[in-house]
Amino acid sequence: MQATSHAFKDNAHRALQDTELQRAMGHVRSGFIDKRQQAADRLPEFEQLRDEAKAIKDHTLAHLDLYLERYEAKVTENGGKVHWCANAEEARQAVLRICRSLNARTATKGKSMISEEIALNDFLSEQGIEPVETDLGEYIIQIRNEPPSHIIAPAVHVTKEQVESDFRRVHGHLSPERPLSEPTQLVDEARQVLRQRYLDADVGITGANFLIAETGTSVIVTNEGNGDLTQTLPKAHIVIASLEKVVPTLEDCSTILRVLARSATGQEFSSYTTFSTGPRRADDPDGPGEYHVILLDNGRSSMLGTEFQDMLRCIRCGACMNHCPVYHAVGGHSYGWVYPGPMGAVLTPSLIGVHEAGHLPNASTFCGRCEAVCPMRIPLPKMMRHWREREFEQHQTPPKARIGIEAWAFLAKRPRLYRWATSLGVRFLGRAGRKRGRFSNLPLAGGWTAHREMPAPAGRSFQALWAERQQRSGGAP
Repeated sequence: MQATSHAFKDNAHRALQDTELQRAMGHVRSGFIDKRQQAADRLPEFEQLRDEAKAIKDHTLAHLDLYLERYEAKVTENGGKVHWCANAEEARQAVLRICRSLNARTATKGKSMISEEIALNDFLSEQGIEPVETDLGEYIIQIRNEPPSHIIAPAVHVTKEQVESDFRRVHGHLSPERPLSEPTQLVDEARQVLRQRYLDADVGITGANFLIAETGTSVIVTNEGNGDLTQTLPKAHIVIASLEKVVPTLEDCSTILRVLARSATGQEFSSYTTFSTGPRRADDPDGPGEYHVILLDNGRSSMLGTEFQDMLRCIRCGACMNHCPVYHAVGGHSYGWVYPGPMGAVLTPSLIGVHEAGHLPNASTFCGRCEAVCPMRIPLPKMMRHWREREFEQHQTPPKARIGIEAWAFLAKRPRLYRWATSLGVRFLGRAGRKRGRFSNLPLAGGWTAHREMPAPAGRSFQALWAERQQRSGGAP
């Protein structure tokens, strides 16, 4: 997909004016936040599991080359093939070669953020191969010609009424009188339409939540069963995954799975957790004739050993965006690329550059909720601050922000001048806002007052109050 992260402010402004989007985003709390907390509360060892999951991924990243080589050896031993791809173009070409070798005309797909990252659907369509998304959310956004707005709920921004309208528009072969007002009716229709597509597909493409070095296994986690049909019915199963998805053992995978579903959807476990190891064997009743794994780097290896390595622990649960007030306000499309929310604010600059995505690390209140709920304990606010520093060092910061930071730095380095300026500002604003106690319009603060009022200072500055307190207590804090 074409990145528009550089236009985040314009994207966000449009999102705030979109009444249908705002209505749809209102369901995030009941759909994710409360359920996650309830699931965590029901598991006494949840916090201990988070520590164990973090340790597993830290260990793996420290020895990533060894586990990737082990994984490739086991895949090969089981009759599969691993394709190492440095970038998106190499990954697309690897998929195309497999499809061409099988004379494939259609490819069913399970939900895969990596396929979004490499723009696989558009590429396959250009090559005469029809991609068919089978995850319900992905199917909805495919017929709407939109990218996903959430990494586990791609169509969370779409209302039920919009889905009904889209189904009536696209499924023209069905009776126009059919009822579609209930969610179950929409799901039944999607199932009916997609069933034949599974049977007709030449190739099945899935992502991978985990790659297990011990056995050469790929793991997908779904709630619809579409992933199983996608990978077992066609001639070949193609797994597309990034390097950091590997874990050492089945036991390690099981440990992380215990925090994944609880963090993502508030479930004890997802409805389908599928382990796939190689192509169909001689005595297997079903399965693909070929098994391929596309291992994509696309910038991940350059994150190793840097202040952004912790981001590679991410298991794509979506908990950070589910709890982010900025994401709640503007939705996923505002972030302008594949990965939205706090995790996207760190990962996107890592993969496409801070010059393209520098706005994203600044789209945060630093409330810390993302780090507090992350099952892998990724320090997202800390890494967003690192990106802000990089942006400033590379002179990518917008001129107004840069001037403001430089002015503040000038004053902060001169304590007496700083105290004088802030006390003067506090007194002036306090008197100007004394009548109402707040400002509905304020120069240089239009971005704030356009949506909320700004309280007027009630008294002296914090530093003045702190100095007075220390004086009264004899210098003790």
